[in-house]
Formats: sequence, C-alpha cells, structure tokens
Amino acid sequence: MKNILIPTDFSENAHNAIRYALDYFADIPVNFYILHVSPKETSHTEEYEGFLESDSDMQTLNNTSSQLKEEINTCRISAVNPNHNFFPIEEESNLVESIRTQIAEYEIDYILMGTKGESKMSGNEMGSNTCEVITKVKCPIMVIPENARFRGIKNIAFVTDYNCIYRNKVISTLSETLELYNTPLRILHVKSLTTGGLTNSQTDNKGFLHYFFKEKKHSFHFIENKSLETGIQDFVETWEISLISIVAKNLNFIERLLLKPAVKAVSYQTYVPFLVIHE
Repeated sequence: MKNILIPTDFSENAHNAIRYALDYFADIPVNFYILHVSPKETSHTEEYEGFLESDSDMQTLNNTSSQLKEEINTCRISAVNPNHNFFPIEEESNLVESIRTQIAEYEIDYILMGTKGESKMSGNEMGSNTCEVITKVKCPIMVIPENARFRGIKNIAFVTDYNCIYRNKVISTLSETLELYNTPLRILHVKSLTTGGLTNSQTDNKGFLHYFFKEKKHSFHFIENKSLETGIQDFVETWEISLISIVAKNLNFIERLLLKPAVKAVSYQTYVPFLVIHE
C-alpha cells in the first residue's frame, strides 16, 4: 500500500494533480492524503487574546472544510480502484512544516503537487510553494504541470551530469517507477562544451547506473551544442518522454529545467511531469 500526499489549494492546477495521481496509480492500492494548509494567523494586539473568530473568519473556515470534503467526495467518485482510500487533512500552519509532519506521521512515499506551466507564470518561474517544497522537503516529489494528462508512461528520462554517486534511495525510487509501467529508462547526460569527455569519476558513475539497471531496459544519451532547455525539449519529443526524473541534489539542473528556465520557447514544462528524487 502506497501513501501519497497531495497538497491542494482547490485551484484547477491542484485538481489536475489529483486527477493525474488517480490515473498514474490506478493499478495499485494507495492511501491518498489530501492536505489543505491555511497560513497561521497571529493576533495583532494582546487585548484580543482569546477573542472568538469573526463571522467572516468562521465562514472562511467552514468554506474551506466544505471544499475539502467536496474534494474527497469527488476523488471517491472518480477512483476506479476499490483499494484507493482518501483522507482529508486540514491544518493551519506553514506549508513545509505541515508536509514534513504528514510525511512522518503517515509514512508518505510520494508527494504530488500541481503547478502552473511557464507560459502563465509571472517572470517565467514555478510557483513559490512548489519550489519551496522541492528544495526543503526530503521526499520524492512529482510535479504535475497544468496541461499534463495521463496517457500511459512510454519512456522515462533521467537527467544527470554523472558527477555524483547515486545512493540506494535514488536507485530504488527510479526502479520502482520503471516497474510500475515496465517502462524503459533513457539516461540523459548534459554534456558541457568546455570539459570535453567524461572524467574517470563520471565514467565510474555511469558504469554504476548501467550495473544497477542491467535487468531493466535502459539506454544512454547525451546532448551538446545547444542550450539545456532546448536540448531537453528535443529529447522529450524525439524519445516520447512521459516523465522527467532528476536528483534533488543537483540544484543547478532543477533551477534551469524547473524553476527558472532561461529559454522561454520550451513547452515540456507545461505537459511533462517531473519526478524530483531526494537522497
């Protein structure tokens, strides 16, 4: 039984993430924890300590509870797997703190978060909440763009520079992801024009990946002579990539591919989910 945490603000992006999750995990038993976090409100003066909420505050709380209940009911109606269970969680807290609490309490395996694509983001950046969770919460995170629709998983890309040794958590998460849909892994090396060929340590790390995935269909690729974003775009289209995976430790890649892409003429961000894996 997998335990999946999905934060929601009741936006269309959040609804889309939930729909994607139901389809992606359609064939396995899952406990879905649907989390809504309201920011903590602090009193402005000591004299009102203990004062009851205003009618408008109470109305907001009631509306939030009602929306969360409606979200859960929609999930139960939409689910085709009888072994999908849904649990509402409502908290007044900091988002990152709340997510960390749920991970510990419910032994969460994955977080799924919806986000706007680059075309609608001011400054061409991902939503601040998703960015903060990616960089501060040590749990595998699937980022579901606004236009992502689940149509099976044809190929999974793993973007790497071969500069780190991959720990068990990374390998096991990738392996589990491949096994879910018996999907090939396309390992993509972003080659720097200034460094030439692979160093000895990079060659060793590449060899480790080949060894770890020897029982699974996989292949090695590289891109050069073009921007990272454009190269990823071409690779996604050529190899019919359904999911892009990356290690959270590589903040440079995450910033360029996910958070602050320098190239605006890319569309993979709006329809291809990302899996960010923490060691």
